[in-house]
Amino acid sequence: MGGKSMGKMMKSAIFVQEKIQYICRWRALYLLMLLVSLPLFSQGDASNHYAPETIFAASDRCFACHNGLTTPTGEDVSIGTNWRASMMANSARDPYWQASVRRETIDHPNASAAIEAECAVCHMPMSSYIAKAKNEESEVFAHLPFQPGSPLSQLAAEGVSCTVCHQIEHEGLGSKESFVGGFNINVNGTESGRQLYGPFQVDAGRTKIMRSSTGFNPVEGNHIQKSELCATCHTLYTKALGPGGEVIGELPEQVPYLEWLHSDFREVKSCQDCHMPVVADAIPITSVLGNPREGVSRHVFLGGNFFMLRMLNRYRTDLGVTALPQELELSAKRTIANLESNSAEISIDNVERKEDHLKVEVSIKNLAGHKLPTAYPSRRVWLNLVVHQGNQVIFESGAINEQGQILGNDNDSDKNRFEPHYTEINSSGQVQIYESIMADPAGMPTTGLLSAVQFVKDNRLLPTGFDKTTASKDIAVRGKAAQDPDFENGDRISYSIPLGNAGESLRVEARLWYQPISFRWAENLREYKAIETERFVKYYDAMSSASAIILARASTEIN
Repeated sequence: MGGKSMGKMMKSAIFVQEKIQYICRWRALYLLMLLVSLPLFSQGDASNHYAPETIFAASDRCFACHNGLTTPTGEDVSIGTNWRASMMANSARDPYWQASVRRETIDHPNASAAIEAECAVCHMPMSSYIAKAKNEESEVFAHLPFQPGSPLSQLAAEGVSCTVCHQIEHEGLGSKESFVGGFNINVNGTESGRQLYGPFQVDAGRTKIMRSSTGFNPVEGNHIQKSELCATCHTLYTKALGPGGEVIGELPEQVPYLEWLHSDFREVKSCQDCHMPVVADAIPITSVLGNPREGVSRHVFLGGNFFMLRMLNRYRTDLGVTALPQELELSAKRTIANLESNSAEISIDNVERKEDHLKVEVSIKNLAGHKLPTAYPSRRVWLNLVVHQGNQVIFESGAINEQGQILGNDNDSDKNRFEPHYTEINSSGQVQIYESIMADPAGMPTTGLLSAVQFVKDNRLLPTGFDKTTASKDIAVRGKAAQDPDFENGDRISYSIPLGNAGESLRVEARLWYQPISFRWAENLREYKAIETERFVKYYDAMSSASAIILARASTEIN
């Protein structure tokens, strides 16, 4: 090929490359101009600018500018796509939540409307708040299945979306009145537009751009980074109901904020520090005219429900999931990696063989800033101890089967029984499970939130600094763990294992397992004949073999 032809080709390639760069540079500005030209979400005329339907906007309003964000090393930290693949974004699509709400309405038909309204506050907060502003009772099942063409249905489907958390006012946060979804949003707005709080100060020019394109006015509000904001929906008390729907008791269903407040973590780390880790580098928070900022939080909302993220992905069409498959799988892997790195440590402290018995002492330390596990009481952590002789297992406590059952666990085999807290285990039929067990007025174990009046067991692992002797009743240790001197900021447990004729060379392995939806909590839905309950049980049966992961492990050899 001649030199002139090669030169022409190179010039042509350079021209194409420059053209592409030019298009990319102006694409963001074009999108911004397009946004400015669009009407506000459900705005209507100026007279109803602050009508209930205009309190919130769908997330696509935010995506246009808050996606396309990367670190200097190329990591995608886009706010929109990270959020879209989180449990926050899918709180209303969660099939286990839907099944659980249906179960409660079947158990308590006289209170079904109130139950839906209560459950929608935190799982469908936008449609719930709009109903509240209209002096109406919010609903759950009226929005299912979600209708893409309905603005209100879209808001219901988006769960905990951008314009929920970022509109919460700072007044009253951390008070008892703010719990159980008692956050406050100004339904009236201001003359300059509805306010959205964020951790950064925004200059007048960028404020005008955001207000013009979305109708929202960015305002600096440091409360957006405080644990008290998260506490509004993650501190839940449920009212136990009698046969006629009357209130007969109250239960602290999930109170991770109060657990955190009673730990050493309250002085050093907020909820957001762990669940929304900051980007190490200074990056823009918007792809349109953004300037680099220090301390930008990843909107990944790291939690504990890897199992549900994968269920949402597998049954995405049924559930109307909008996050891409690769986004949800990345979110699940990120969740598992965080659980494996930052949840717990385990060690085998002492192994002693005496004639035909093996004495093993295992210690567990909780690395989290709250109990482990915390939040919804379907979650459990347990100790699986195995003694090997060569390739043969000669003792095991805490094995899990393909159905998600813990072998030897009384509660998995019989819904009316449960496994106690142990200080010493001496048979494979005993297993140390760190969990909370609810009971009804008759003292029988139950997985019905609105049937429970007390916890008869709560030996979930305590965080550093948690003093069980001074803990309030809402976060108290319940059952035999309360009297266990080795149950303090973790646990220490002994195993006395009969060896029989076992040889001299043995290997001991200790594993700490975690399951976000326990077998019994899923199994108890099987008797309810409704679309939501039957669908979830079908999903669980198909995926139960992957319902648990190992958080930590340790092993030692005995010769």
